[in-house]
Amino acid sequence: MADAVISATIQVALETALSLASDRIGMLVGFKKDVASMTQSLGFINARLADAEEKQQNQDRVVQEWLKRLEEVAYDAQNVLDELHYESLRHQVESRNRHKLKVCCFFSFSNINLAFRWRMASKVRDVKLKLKEINQQARDFGLDSKSVVPAALPAAPAVGGTRGRQTDSVVAPMVGRADDELNILEMLLSSSEKVVSVLPIIGMGGLGKTTLAKSIYNNHQIDEQFKKKLWVCVSKKVPIEELFKLILGQLKKDKKDEVGDRQNIVQEIGKELGKLRYLLVLDDVWDDDEALWHDFFTTLKGLNPTNGSWCLVTTRLGPVAHSVSRVLMMENEPYALKGLPDDHCWSIVKEKVVGREEEPDELKAIKDRVIKRCDGLPLAASVIGGLLSLKRKEEWQSILENRLLSLSAGGDHVRQILQLSFDNLPSPYIKKCFAYWSIFPKDTEMEGDMLIELWMAEGFLQADVNRQMMMEEIGMNYLRILLQSSLLEEIIDESETSTSYKMHDLVHDLAESMSKSTKVINNGDTYTVDNDNQIRYLTIDSFGGAEDREKLLESLSASLHTLFVFGDLSDDMLMKLKNLYVLFLCTETSEELPVSIGKLIHLRYVNLSKSSISIFPDSLCKLYNLQTLTLSVSQVKDLPKGMCDLISLRHLHLNNSDKEFQMPPEMGRLTCLQTLEFFNVGREKGRRIGELGSLKNLKGKLEIRNLELVKDKEGAEEAKLSEKANLFRLVLEWAPDREGDDYNDEDVLDGLRPHPNLEELVIENFMGDQFPRWLMDLPTTTTLSESATTLSKLARLKFKWCHRCKELLPLQNFTSLKKLLIDKCDGLTNLLGDMLHSCTSLQKLQVIGCDNLISFPLDLQQTPCLLELVLFGCPKLKTSMTPKGFGFLTSLRLLVIGPFSDDGDDHENSSIYNEFDWSGLISSSSSSSSSALRELQLIGLPHMESLPHQIQYLTTLTSLSLRDFGGIKALPDWFENFAALEVLYLIRFKELRHLPSEDAMRSLTKLNRLTVWNCPLLKERCTPESSGPDSQWSKVSHIQDLRIR
Repeated sequence: MADAVISATIQVALETALSLASDRIGMLVGFKKDVASMTQSLGFINARLADAEEKQQNQDRVVQEWLKRLEEVAYDAQNVLDELHYESLRHQVESRNRHKLKVCCFFSFSNINLAFRWRMASKVRDVKLKLKEINQQARDFGLDSKSVVPAALPAAPAVGGTRGRQTDSVVAPMVGRADDELNILEMLLSSSEKVVSVLPIIGMGGLGKTTLAKSIYNNHQIDEQFKKKLWVCVSKKVPIEELFKLILGQLKKDKKDEVGDRQNIVQEIGKELGKLRYLLVLDDVWDDDEALWHDFFTTLKGLNPTNGSWCLVTTRLGPVAHSVSRVLMMENEPYALKGLPDDHCWSIVKEKVVGREEEPDELKAIKDRVIKRCDGLPLAASVIGGLLSLKRKEEWQSILENRLLSLSAGGDHVRQILQLSFDNLPSPYIKKCFAYWSIFPKDTEMEGDMLIELWMAEGFLQADVNRQMMMEEIGMNYLRILLQSSLLEEIIDESETSTSYKMHDLVHDLAESMSKSTKVINNGDTYTVDNDNQIRYLTIDSFGGAEDREKLLESLSASLHTLFVFGDLSDDMLMKLKNLYVLFLCTETSEELPVSIGKLIHLRYVNLSKSSISIFPDSLCKLYNLQTLTLSVSQVKDLPKGMCDLISLRHLHLNNSDKEFQMPPEMGRLTCLQTLEFFNVGREKGRRIGELGSLKNLKGKLEIRNLELVKDKEGAEEAKLSEKANLFRLVLEWAPDREGDDYNDEDVLDGLRPHPNLEELVIENFMGDQFPRWLMDLPTTTTLSESATTLSKLARLKFKWCHRCKELLPLQNFTSLKKLLIDKCDGLTNLLGDMLHSCTSLQKLQVIGCDNLISFPLDLQQTPCLLELVLFGCPKLKTSMTPKGFGFLTSLRLLVIGPFSDDGDDHENSSIYNEFDWSGLISSSSSSSSSALRELQLIGLPHMESLPHQIQYLTTLTSLSLRDFGGIKALPDWFENFAALEVLYLIRFKELRHLPSEDAMRSLTKLNRLTVWNCPLLKERCTPESSGPDSQWSKVSHIQDLRIR
């Protein structure tokens, strides 16, 4: 079988080698002629690749062997030239360290090790001879030289640790499955006498089983019926212990990597489920072992005796569906998913190609034939639409007639369409990026930044000098193209701050099939080295013992380019992996990184984030090619002092929260650096804030700590934050609990003015009396003048522990601000009513723990988009001076208030809340169910003997938390008004003895959780053992999730 990706592999390797064969390397005395000759051969061979690929597709065995040999030599050339490139970087570093910047002469005879010269001369000549031989063979085989014009990359829509196929429960757009969803919902919502019932959804790959299951999982009727929901992607045959571990990981995120025996894991699951009715989705199941499923469901039934729980299973395999159904003796047949109707398939294609625009004539002309090729499969429709979207209208007819209509009848129809989409990717680099995914197990979710950094390390992202695009920007463009082609899927987290990507398992099968140089070895796999198939990309997950692992690695050491290994590596073993470009090392016991790491001169990417390593040798700083270094959050205590020599470093992923952590000296010399998550300012030269000034390419988030060590405004300006256009999150932090009273914080903050592109700003422990003009009184300007700027893109703003600040002036021009947090700012006494008059997009406002705040008469009409309002822990705040205008907040969902000021004139009722704007709140909540308040948290005072009676009219509440109403002895019967209430918290009611009447409690039909905490008198009455007229047990015994502590 022809290797579908070998041509792309070779072209990428050849062009990488050509890029390395720069004039700087050619200046190396004694090498210039040989390198020039090698470059010429590389160019000739590259021109013959297109013809060779056509011939190998026709099963020309001679050409296939020639391509295989060429691949080996191309990698050899890349390694040799990269070794020369490393030497050039080494001399550049040493020259810089000696303060001699005469680049033009650093390759003289006097400063080149003679042994190195002879060794490299031999390697260069060896590669040159091999290339000459291959070039001659190309002529003998009649391979024609074809000029290759790089395809222009099409425009594409913007886009927003690893385990085997990971699906998720995030709802995705679904077309044409409304009837299927209704049918399945009807079954799941029907009453059942079984403790657990099961419904398998069965269908071929690409039909949309997972998408349908997601839509059902996120349906509001499911939320009402089931009090617990769990989504578990199985994706392969797993032991039952692993299955229970996956379930526990969904119930308790901190237990996702739980290690322990089955009994402990199952007990934890039982505690979490309690008596709650639950829905469990097992997605992508492959195991039809009936004994396993009998054991699994028997255990589930024993954990939770409540009737009515369901398990929804998606699978491609009939035997799986019938096995799980038989175990639970289900009367319903498995739900067989059928193909989509033609019109729905076409809507998917159309959406991909033209979105909501009108169909052009060229698209209408091919409609019927495209629909036929979709064959009712949503995945096929999406891929075909993506393929057409990447081509010009004039090419659509040709694509259809020459490729789509020529697909063979029968066989794997989806696979052929996926292959066609791959073939039409516009660049060999993108094809390599796609095939690279085969190194990750199915269902892996990868963060976009990590994926791009890996592609970059592999050489798939060559900087575009003409268009002045950085490699990371090119990588993002490739991601967009793969997304548009439906070869990747996008996952945006709930906070919308990070984006991950995954690959459908059918697409992953394609990537695997064309990646013969990739091998993934999972626990329990056996592997025998095949010398005819050189492995360049290897993932080892718990393969045998250390001895087996090192024996395998030694056998592959010459060819291995990329290694993901879960387990320790010895110093000797690491030294043998001399051609590694990527190393992901997850050690189990080793605390020290082997010294031999410094010998791996080709390394571009080192990831130790999941390792136990905390000690780093100085030799790490010899990795002059290193672009990305990712370290463990918890383990790293110190970094080598020579880190400034990592001249190619672009991304340093480390976030150490220790304020005493010392930055390596002279970080400012890492001028390629883009990612630096924090910088601890130091006292001595080389560790001061000015080191940030030369890091012009910093992007993403940056936290600057120990700002008390900055002398003045001029010192702060040396950081040049106003020039860093790619920073979106900035944290400015001074030390807490400083001695003395003479602070320069205002001057320093004035010098830390950020660029207008900033989206999030956090200021902590600032001890100035007021904030600088650039923050509090911003004029409308887009210039970066000395005195002013605008933060018009700022979406999140946080002030914390700014104790000396007495007031906040109105925030001007913050039209994009969505979240404002003022936390523990004890100096604040008044917040102006119009301070947010320009913040029309504000969604979350939190004022917390401001002990001296008296007045905050905010006009809520100025913040109509508010979703959450928190006024908590401000004991001097007067109710009459709290925000007014709740009637204008049609989107408010969460309100947290109290306690407010107690003037001491009424200890017997809730009068301190009387002047709160209850009428506005009630009117906005009752205007329509869609705009109603959902969650209220109310904090009182220890002596208060009644609740504010107005809350009884907030009948749309689903969650109510009442705290510190210490004088209340009985809750009123008007609680029965809370018909929608699902969750009730009662906290620190010291005198509470009685809940509302039993009729009132029983009328709360949706109440499924009651938490009673630190209510000693009520606690003793809410037990099965309590009896007599004071017992409250009969009022709560029916509640599924009852927590009394």
